[in-house]
Amino acid sequence: MPAAPILDSLPPLASLIRAGDAIIIGQAGAEPLTLTRALVEEADSLAGPVDVFLGAVLSDTFARPLSPKLRPGGYGIMGGAAKGFASQPGSIANVTPTPYRELERSFSTGRLRADVVMLQLAPSADGSRLSLGMANDYVIAAARRARCVIAEINPQAPFTPSTEADAASLRIDFAVRAAASTVQSPTMTAEEAERRIAGHVASVVPDRATIQIGLGALPDAVLGLLASHRDLGLHSGLIGDSAVALIESGAVTNAYKGLDNGFTVTNTLGGTTRAHRHVHDNPQFLIRPATYTHHPATLAALHRFHAINSALEVDVTGQANAEHDGRAWRGGLGGLGDFVRTARLSEGGRGIVALASTSRDGKRSRIVAGTSRGQVTLGRGDADLVITEWGVADLRDASFGERASRMIAIADPRFREQLERDWHALSGA
Repeated sequence: MPAAPILDSLPPLASLIRAGDAIIIGQAGAEPLTLTRALVEEADSLAGPVDVFLGAVLSDTFARPLSPKLRPGGYGIMGGAAKGFASQPGSIANVTPTPYRELERSFSTGRLRADVVMLQLAPSADGSRLSLGMANDYVIAAARRARCVIAEINPQAPFTPSTEADAASLRIDFAVRAAASTVQSPTMTAEEAERRIAGHVASVVPDRATIQIGLGALPDAVLGLLASHRDLGLHSGLIGDSAVALIESGAVTNAYKGLDNGFTVTNTLGGTTRAHRHVHDNPQFLIRPATYTHHPATLAALHRFHAINSALEVDVTGQANAEHDGRAWRGGLGGLGDFVRTARLSEGGRGIVALASTSRDGKRSRIVAGTSRGQVTLGRGDADLVITEWGVADLRDASFGERASRMIAIADPRFREQLERDWHALSGA
């Protein structure tokens, strides 16, 4: 148990947080909702502005205009944080374009500052032990250097035995009983284009592949179509209900991963109570730090590692942009580069970028001659398979001309002629 007594409620945050503090907050399913809601609600009472480092936000906590005393930033603008982020003028200055797996070292060395850390811990069934619950990420490294560590003890979060030792090593200054449930991120319903994309993705994934995939309508659709596969493995950065459903279907045995055989491995957990119950006290489910889950040596050792990711747009040479859609910032570096790039080093592995060929309103092609603002999250040298609802473009070892031809073939037919003209202009053909 934490050294600090477990309180029913915290003292006012203004008594714990100083002007100019860097506040680091648990992400995804590990967001401590009691604490983050208190931060948003009490922000105006703080002594001065503070920097709030956000990750993959799955809640609506920050999806509102925020107090000017909260300066949101982080390693990307994702999920429920996007609206609140957009409400703060100049907030893009607080985004840190550091690859996800490097964040732990950045916090542990002090290159990234952490003054106050808010995290969620999960107790065992008898309440005698604590685990990190649903994330083993950079927040833990930040907590080891922070002036003040505030923990929310949430019995609805799954106790994860693989993180118990890390939880025991933390110094907790204040501990409070959770007054809120865990973040719930249910399976999303796919639209027609996403279902067609998922069909193409499933067709290139072989039996005995090790899968990396995230959350969202498209990942959920892909995982649903993999239920007829055999002896799959799971090794990911973030998983939820659809991954658990795939495990329960019998398609996932983790028997042929080549590394961590018999275990599902992830860095963070989303989903709903369904996924949380599956993970609770499950010794075959490992929550590992990104220095392991995202490390090239780990990924290269996995058998038939198939990394399935998305992007906002991909140009005709294979460069992918997952950060800016031409109008606003929508994401960060995350693990896209690590996963897609290193999948090529895995025996039988493939790096997949899957996306709808147009914007939701159908007015803009997401297969482009050049990315918005020249933004490149994944270089053309790392491109492998690009998949839209119109098919699969295999870019590995393809020339520029071959790439352009294959990418234009998977664009929406309405935009292909213009893409041909743009490509010829770019290539001087």
